[in-house]
Amino acid sequence: MNHFILTILAVALYAFASVRLLLNLFRQNGTTSTAANANASANSSEAALAGAAIAKVSAPSNVSVRGPNRRASLLAATVALALHVFVAFQQAGLPQALSLPFFTALSVMGATIVVIQLLMCVWQPADYLGLAVYPIAGLSMLASTSGSPTTANLPPEIQMHVLLSIIAYAVLALCAAQAVLVTVQRRYLLQHKPGGFIRLLPPLTQMESLLFILLFAGFFLLSLSLLSGFFYLEDMFAQHLVHKTVLSCLAWLIFALLLLGRWLFGWRGKKAVYWVLGGFALLLLAYFGTKLVLELILQRT
Repeated sequence: MNHFILTILAVALYAFASVRLLLNLFRQNGTTSTAANANASANSSEAALAGAAIAKVSAPSNVSVRGPNRRASLLAATVALALHVFVAFQQAGLPQALSLPFFTALSVMGATIVVIQLLMCVWQPADYLGLAVYPIAGLSMLASTSGSPTTANLPPEIQMHVLLSIIAYAVLALCAAQAVLVTVQRRYLLQHKPGGFIRLLPPLTQMESLLFILLFAGFFLLSLSLLSGFFYLEDMFAQHLVHKTVLSCLAWLIFALLLLGRWLFGWRGKKAVYWVLGGFALLLLAYFGTKLVLELILQRT
């Protein structure tokens, strides 16, 4: 019962953080729209307007403006995260044991994503990711209340492997969200429509740089996860693990080829986005797809 009350409180704080963040973005949107209209009246030619739109690619973003709404949203998200981590640890049986049935794994994954997103906000404007991250984290907490608790006494090295995997998936989930935003931002800029929410994103070059930073970090963590699995698990290709292993290795290969292509040929744009989304889809199938089939459909633990 206590967990349910804490969950409701955390979900409410996540919702509050999302609303305050949205209000902050809308307020900045109104400010930037007024400035854009003033510039448009001063430069009446279409060429000047097109140049202003393209200049947005390298112009500084207003999303990093610090105001009361931003501080309130980050504070609410931080408190919600603290509650989320406490509940998720209790549900997973940590630190004595580690048990991650489907819905508990979703909750732990959601908390990890919020941790990374808030850490990113310290050194660069990544608030916009909260609009997707906070609702997902709240929903994952609610879903975890419907799962039945289980116990699993896993050795410390296996726990390390599992936690490494979750952190890697969380980083790559943010990478996938960033890839979607890069695609939307690029499309609107090419159509000379840099208004609305797009105006509030960091410059496109900065967005793409962050995309590959997240990709490299996620790839590194995924590599450690796979290495620890091959080293500590008795048989990574056992019947109940073969799908997870094969799909995870395929995802690792996709990310490796993309990073290699970025280094050798400067890959970016649509090609990079499609590869990121494809690799992340394989990871979702590898972990949560496998758990969904085994635990919820076949009723195996």
